[in-house]
Amino acid sequence: MPELPDVEIFARNLDKLFAGKKLQRIKIIGGKNFTDSAVTFTKRLKGKKLERIYRSGKEMRFQFSGDELMGLHLMLTGDVIVFDKKNDHHSTLAELFFEGGQGLALTDRMRNAHLKIDPVDKEGIDAISPQLNFKTLKKILDSKAKIKNVLTDQHVIRGIGNSYSDEILWQARISPFSVSNAIPEEKVKELAKLIKKVLKEEVKNIHKNYPGKVNGEVKDFMQIHTKAKTKSPTGATIIIEKKGMMKTYYTKEQKLYQ
Repeated sequence: MPELPDVEIFARNLDKLFAGKKLQRIKIIGGKNFTDSAVTFTKRLKGKKLERIYRSGKEMRFQFSGDELMGLHLMLTGDVIVFDKKNDHHSTLAELFFEGGQGLALTDRMRNAHLKIDPVDKEGIDAISPQLNFKTLKKILDSKAKIKNVLTDQHVIRGIGNSYSDEILWQARISPFSVSNAIPEEKVKELAKLIKKVLKEEVKNIHKNYPGKVNGEVKDFMQIHTKAKTKSPTGATIIIEKKGMMKTYYTKEQKLYQ
């Protein structure tokens, strides 16, 4: 599932392409998680000007004129595809046709990605918000939950998923299996800074190396959560632990707090 850095880049690039254009038509094929009807999408959005596209957590928001808001969630296997006049991609769930001939398709072979009218943000704080400081993070971590579970819970912190939680925790040298409220204050202070540092640096890396990108996760710059490496940048063996569908990448350089 694309996480904050990828979705931030997607939103920026799509905004450059479509902001300021009117939505001439929307076609809803639908998927497992669509809760609004095709009639509702057409009634609310057709003929409206797209004012801007922006990121919210791991989702995108499409702000239209008339205070109309549409959310887009890619889930695990969704993609946004830009097309010219005609979309010929398989597994299409929705098509948006804008003035000038360019359009946007939402595709997903698993049919889990979705659009939603009047989306509501999860209650978690955005991972790169200035409000996610030491004081806030310390309060968040006042829990017996494992630190990785806390970082990836969108109801607590929005934007971080499986991959970047591993990257952040390795840089902080905190084991992903640490009990949150056992992590000492000095490490919590470091972690608060590293969350923003890791995510913002990755946004810069993707922007620089993949200009114009609107789909597909970029893993090129991962230091720990990657199949391409067996050692960390400091020479430690990367350990992979699988639990269900989730794989956690870490090293023995990371201290376990419990």
